[in-house]
Amino acid sequence: MTGHPVVAANPATGPAVICRGVTIAYESTVVVSDLDLHVGQGEMLALLGPSGCGKTTILSALAGFLPIRAGEIRIGGRVVAHGTHHTPPDRRDVGVVFQGYALWPHLDALDTVAYPIRRRGVGATEARVQATAILKRLGIVDLAHRRPAELSGGEQQRVGLGRALAREAGVYLFDEPTAHLDAALRDQLQLEIADRRLRSGAAAVYATHDTAEALAIADRVALVRDGRLVQEGTPIEVYERPVDLWAARLTGLASIIEIRIVPERDGTTRVEVAGSSQAASLAAPGGIAPGHAHAIVRPDWLRLGGPIPGRVAAVAFRGAYTDYRLATPTGEIDLRAGGPPTVRLGEVVGWSIDRAWIPEGNVADQIV
Repeated sequence: MTGHPVVAANPATGPAVICRGVTIAYESTVVVSDLDLHVGQGEMLALLGPSGCGKTTILSALAGFLPIRAGEIRIGGRVVAHGTHHTPPDRRDVGVVFQGYALWPHLDALDTVAYPIRRRGVGATEARVQATAILKRLGIVDLAHRRPAELSGGEQQRVGLGRALAREAGVYLFDEPTAHLDAALRDQLQLEIADRRLRSGAAAVYATHDTAEALAIADRVALVRDGRLVQEGTPIEVYERPVDLWAARLTGLASIIEIRIVPERDGTTRVEVAGSSQAASLAAPGGIAPGHAHAIVRPDWLRLGGPIPGRVAAVAFRGAYTDYRLATPTGEIDLRAGGPPTVRLGEVVGWSIDRAWIPEGNVADQIV
């Protein structure tokens, strides 16, 4: 098998990936609009968004499978897409794990993983030794001589992941690589991805619709809606300080409550909800101002017990914790408490707020 030599990334040239004003379209339909994005050397960026939001399209453009309509893409400091210039996929220093596997039907798992190693100039015997080690870490070394038609979907996904990891690229592109795996194997492969990436110093762009996965693996998270970036930040930032209600609910359970902020003489503030006053930690982009506001609260920012009444509308035991839905004077809220259930469906309980986030704009207008 032959191919053009790969243009390797130069870590001294700044960010591993830069997108400036990138627009991507399928014929007359614009899917991604005016995208500005950067990924630092050794950084894992998660693209988090619902199905159809443009995550896979962005990865395909970075990999070179899709031309861009406008803008510029740089990988490893080199322009790979701009105007009429389009560097083909095999000339970009990227390793790709496809959502649809994209395995070669005539190669078994061992030769599939060994192929990118051989392309680096490694001899056939040594390439197979290295490929066997990768298959072993992925838990499929016993499937080394099976072809794709003889593998399950999850097994094919692991072979595809092994092929990408064997590439030793400057940038890895992951398109929901754990979507077809059970929870235990998903955790194992996330650790393998993180370990290989850290040891190689490579950057990665990881597309997923799984909030827990994005928050767990990424150095930074970019929220994608309708082909545009809504918010970027660390996992903690996008979870604790969402820009709007859509971003809040994309990154986890979130409720909206109407509050009144009352300043005290000692400089502190109290929060009044449905006529009940209490102390709580508040945060907002422009600082806290007295008066009425709509606040976002996470389930773990609330607790059972307190002055605000609520009727238990749903109870879901999750093992380490229990999720409750309460019908309250300020609307339905989701509340999380550690351990097994302590209150019953239909019971009237008290609850209180530990903390709340007040985003910019009128959050009430976003409630659907």
